[in-house]
Amino acid sequence: MKFSDFISTKAIRADLASESKEAVIRELVQSLLDAGDINAEEQEDIIAAIMKREELGSTGIGRGVAVPHTKHPSVDKLVGTVGISVDGVDFNSLDGERVQLFFLLVSPPERPGDHLRALENISRQLRDDAFCRFLKQSKTPDDIQQLLNEADNNHFV
Repeated sequence: MKFSDFISTKAIRADLASESKEAVIRELVQSLLDAGDINAEEQEDIIAAIMKREELGSTGIGRGVAVPHTKHPSVDKLVGTVGISVDGVDFNSLDGERVQLFFLLVSPPERPGDHLRALENISRQLRDDAFCRFLKQSKTPDDIQQLLNEADNNHFV
């Protein structure tokens, strides 16, 4: 699975303004709503589902990266976005570091394979220090999209 299979290009945010875990999740879910990828009437329920998942254990996986995610019946296909926080956000990460790179995923409950493949792709790409460094330096959604395209074409891993 490639980033182009699930990342909503219109929802990418290069300059997250939020300063808390819930605020970042709200901002990223709002970006999916603004891009037309989720329904307005489901927005709060999706946020609640992601926050409930966070209660099980932080999706801040370390090295400045978090992958908040949930399964939700309102989506008919896997959808995700990327957000960057220049200053980082306290996300209760496993390594205690602030998070700068966010990959948020929402997938239909009946498609667990897609959900797992997307998580695998994200974690594989994020093992590459150059990819992470370039993402953190991205200033625009177009910069981020270009990096995701390069990753899809195996320019990093």
